[in-house]
Amino acid sequence: MQTDSSETYGTRYREISPLSLTHRRFKAIEDLIGKHVYPSDWVTMIMVQNRVFLRAINTYADTMNHKFLENNNFEVQLWNNYFHLAVAFITQESLQLQHFSPTKRNKILAKYGDMRRLIGFAIRDMWYKLGKNKICFIPGMVGPILEMTLIPEEELRRATIPIFFDMMQCEHTRYGNFSKFENEIILKLDHEVEGGGGDERYMELLQSILLECAQGRPPLLTEVEHFVALVTGLLERLLDYRTVMSDDSRNNRMSCTVNLLNFYKDINREGMYIRYLYKLRDLHLDGENYTEAAYTLLLHSKLLKWSEEQCTLQLDYQTPQSQRQLKETLYDTIISYFDKGKMWEEAITLCKELADQFEMENQQAKFYENIMKILRPKPDYFAVGYYGCGFPQFLRNKVFIHRGKEYERREDFQSQLMSQFPSAVRLNITTMPGDDIKNSNMQPGSDIQCFTVQPVLEIPPRLKNKPVPDQIINFYKSNYVQRFQYSRPVRRGKVDPDNEFATTVSPLENAIETMGQTNEKILTMINQYQCDDTLPINPLSMLLNGIVDPAVMGGFAKYEKAFFTDEYMHEHLDDRDKLMRLKDLIAWQIPLLGRGISLHGKRVTDDLRPFHERMEECFKQLKKKVEKEYGVRELPDMDERRSTRPRSMLRSVRHGSVSVMDESGVEVEVKLRKSKKKKKPGRGSMVFISEEKERSSTLDKRLSKKQEFRSDTNLSEPSESSGGLVNSRSLPTITGLSLSVANGSEEVESARSKRDSKSVSVCLPSDRTGDRRSKGVINLLFKTKSSSKPEEAKTSSEPSNDASTHF
Repeated sequence: MQTDSSETYGTRYREISPLSLTHRRFKAIEDLIGKHVYPSDWVTMIMVQNRVFLRAINTYADTMNHKFLENNNFEVQLWNNYFHLAVAFITQESLQLQHFSPTKRNKILAKYGDMRRLIGFAIRDMWYKLGKNKICFIPGMVGPILEMTLIPEEELRRATIPIFFDMMQCEHTRYGNFSKFENEIILKLDHEVEGGGGDERYMELLQSILLECAQGRPPLLTEVEHFVALVTGLLERLLDYRTVMSDDSRNNRMSCTVNLLNFYKDINREGMYIRYLYKLRDLHLDGENYTEAAYTLLLHSKLLKWSEEQCTLQLDYQTPQSQRQLKETLYDTIISYFDKGKMWEEAITLCKELADQFEMENQQAKFYENIMKILRPKPDYFAVGYYGCGFPQFLRNKVFIHRGKEYERREDFQSQLMSQFPSAVRLNITTMPGDDIKNSNMQPGSDIQCFTVQPVLEIPPRLKNKPVPDQIINFYKSNYVQRFQYSRPVRRGKVDPDNEFATTVSPLENAIETMGQTNEKILTMINQYQCDDTLPINPLSMLLNGIVDPAVMGGFAKYEKAFFTDEYMHEHLDDRDKLMRLKDLIAWQIPLLGRGISLHGKRVTDDLRPFHERMEECFKQLKKKVEKEYGVRELPDMDERRSTRPRSMLRSVRHGSVSVMDESGVEVEVKLRKSKKKKKPGRGSMVFISEEKERSSTLDKRLSKKQEFRSDTNLSEPSESSGGLVNSRSLPTITGLSLSVANGSEEVESARSKRDSKSVSVCLPSDRTGDRRSKGVINLLFKTKSSSKPEEAKTSSEPSNDASTHF
């Protein structure tokens, strides 16, 4: 039995071939390297172990060169195991000397040398000995070789980066291109740089070495130059991305993420494009920007079809499923995001598409009900410019449009913005700063400009001339926005530092428009609260208190000081009707506020009763002042359950007649039928006209020097010829805006040139598809375009001012 047992064991040992034994030993050494046998502070033992591993690896390399290199004996798996073992050895944490203190690093180098360099040179030599067998390791070895070249050791990089050119040359010889190598290095480079590998010096070496290697290969030179430009552009964006990922500024992280995903879109790397879409989605969710998160996922859904075709697994956590299944899952998520973001119109659009696949009527009905009953505050939009060399390249001298959160004031938004750049200087202007600021290298070399812009309502054609509820119109006032505008002052005469209205800072038309918009906002909210008893009281409280509080009553005083004076009337005889209109709007605000405060009193809770009583007291004082100066106005009886679109108030009753506007925008006086009921002097009824007529009559009265933000299809630089970008045919683009100056027609500009202030609007070209939406804060980037006819924007009334302003 003893003899038989020994013979049995001997037979087993003889059955293990030298090749299999080598595989096992490679695997055992690789496991020991990854398991960290000794504690990290046992440096001497770890270095002794590594020196033993190094000798063993080199010994096996000699054996492979002698016995397993010839074609008849060549073993792909053996060589593959060798390369992976060698790379695992060279990239292990215990050999990364750059992480050690100078003293420890010098001791290790003196006693053991830099083992990374020794094994790296050995890997290089083994690669070149493969000859025509190299093609067997492309693209499989691209990732491990890349990981080795990223080690921050100059000589090692110079010795191993040429392997990449050899790979390109080998694949090009076999297939006529090196697309497999290119795809693999882009994929691996993204993961390695995000994990901390690579730096600007690596980018420089990669570029110079590959171009130098290609100089002696004319057939490859053009393709290598294109590849180098591609990889260099990717590295720049990846390094920026890695830098800002540790930044507290979510906006910066979003900007870099959008920069990367658009780069991958342009080079048709769908998998990487989708990967960064989800990174952008996560950033939006962190900031509770549910609407923007929904739009981001919508870009992924557009890549999918309603078919049973299997999806390519693009994400680590994605499970095998058909495109139909994934698209339905995405739509459910997107709809939930739109619901949280109160964008029910968008949710309905998706529900309609899903209705063709399965029934969604109940959920769709809920969204319609939400549209009609739940109050959605209008967000403010802010234009933000970053000027000066103190900002990173992706922000420098660029302007963005930000969509504010609910009830977010410009002051709060601006404070948060400035906290991200504590050394930056705030520009209190709305004009484009000069080159001295934009190109400033002086410390801090960074100026931030922030001002509010107003979205311009453009009612969809399908809703025009129809009795549309107010809630629907309000949605389009802040969404599907294609144009933004703001009024910029043009100063004339002496400036009173205590009152900016004492100069021609804001024209009379601006004051009229501001008062009209405020009154319309009050009326809109009254309609909403009359139609729905479940609306929260806070929005109404904020609106009313913000008007009646004594702290803001100075607005009336400034109007009076600027416009309601004998001096102003004498110098502006043509403004008589406008002054009367402004006074009338001020007077009409009182009954509107009274109706709103009455509604507020019926719904206010006991804990807010003191607040309401104080607001009532403030309103009494305001009412007394206004009625004394501008007369008494009375609201007509209003049906509290009527849900119609609010209409603009015009002129009040004076001596039995009322002024209204006809179709051409001209005011005419209409006689009123005498009432049997005797009314107090100065009281009258309110007359309404449709908002569309008023808008058409006042549109051309907007202020001069028109500028436009035109939308591009990409956040990248627009093309010179078309104003757009040649985009990927397969991948959708995050909508961006680029800035340009538009002067309009000669007739319109001639009529506007006599006005005193400026307006800027953001508009999309007319050929945009119907699903273009205002995306809020997905970093809507602006670029400069020159005007084709700058002379058309010159102002005749103010020759001292610039003809046009360029961002």
